[in-house]
Amino acid sequence: MKLSHLKFLIPLLAVLLSGCTSFGKGVAEAFFEKEKAQDTRACQIRGEAFSGLEPYVDNEKTTTKVLMVHGVGDRGPGYSTQLMESLAKQLNLNYFGKRIRNFSLTSPMDNSKKLGNLRINQLLNEDQTRELLFYELTWSEITADDKKILAYDNSGEHSFRRADINNMMKKFSNDTGPDPMIYLGNSREDILISFGQSFCWMLSYDWDSLPLTSNQACLPNTEETFGNIKDDHFALITHSLGSRIAIDGLQRLAALFSDIEKGGAIDSRIKSKLKREQELIEAIRSIQIPVYMLSNQLPMLQLGRTLPEVTGQTEAYCSADGKKYQERMFSKTNIIAFSDPNDLLSYALPLDFAEKYLDSRLCIDVTNININIAKVIDLFGVGTFANPMVAHVGYDTDERVIALIARGIGNPNTAPIIKERCTSLVTVE
Repeated sequence: MKLSHLKFLIPLLAVLLSGCTSFGKGVAEAFFEKEKAQDTRACQIRGEAFSGLEPYVDNEKTTTKVLMVHGVGDRGPGYSTQLMESLAKQLNLNYFGKRIRNFSLTSPMDNSKKLGNLRINQLLNEDQTRELLFYELTWSEITADDKKILAYDNSGEHSFRRADINNMMKKFSNDTGPDPMIYLGNSREDILISFGQSFCWMLSYDWDSLPLTSNQACLPNTEETFGNIKDDHFALITHSLGSRIAIDGLQRLAALFSDIEKGGAIDSRIKSKLKREQELIEAIRSIQIPVYMLSNQLPMLQLGRTLPEVTGQTEAYCSADGKKYQERMFSKTNIIAFSDPNDLLSYALPLDFAEKYLDSRLCIDVTNININIAKVIDLFGVGTFANPMVAHVGYDTDERVIALIARGIGNPNTAPIIKERCTSLVTVE
């Protein structure tokens, strides 16, 4: 059974248990009429205005590069195709590069490591004057062996003992539940290296310079790297645990760059491979990078964690006249946190969250998008219900989400559907 079918489960059970055909027919008809009713799902935006990807894609002198990082559960290359194609349609990029780049990621310190897959698509307009490169990171290969511990529970020896729906939910739980725990264990460093390598490939090369396939590590030592960092626009799209991975990956880079600048103790294998590292650090400090977090889980995944080395010092690092402005990681990191209030696993970000818990060197601004992905239905006067699974995974098919990523809010290019369907409280200085 597909996850989307769960939205019919409760009302259908009511029909089956009623024991009355006429009552059941009336209940079913009422339910499906509500399904067809006008879409009144809420969309409320609070925080910094943002431009979305469109103005950067429209700049014919630059390339826009987007890195997708998935969340819990096993994924295969191509998992983000629906989201990518929806973005392409919204941005009027209706042509694709003929040859997809497909990389087996590895570590610059240990080339024997298998750290997942990076798949790169080129999106273009008809005359090829506008370009977006879409980088899709699949890191779940790293956690696959650990999750085999639970494989027996999905076998026929145990699964036949469960009711059909419960069996489906147990398989879903076994696929997704272990990943946050594994991430907090020995696999965390490998996952962060996988993210760091994907980030490096995104920053370092344009489409024509990328090999068709690769199982070599990325090292940002070329002249092209500095030109790309200066001219191109970069963005991240993350889902659930992917948000934590992306932020931890950026915080890891901030700590590494700080150690390099201070002459601190860094891994000799890294130090021997870096060239022109100070020039690289200075170039990266000019970047403004938005992070579109779908089903944001940062608050939950912050529980019990040690704070970054630098917190509570945003003013010092991020204001042009701040004492440590020359030690920042980025010019600005815009977190755009999407969360459905009916998703049991996602959260809006409190106003002081970034200041208290995230690395000040990232210069983070936050915009919260409280959006109903799953439809809320009335269960025959008993109460209202929204499918929490749809609320967690349904972002790829929601045209409001795609429009916000593509065209933002609080600017002249904001999509009509956002003006019509969303309310906003945009912060000002």
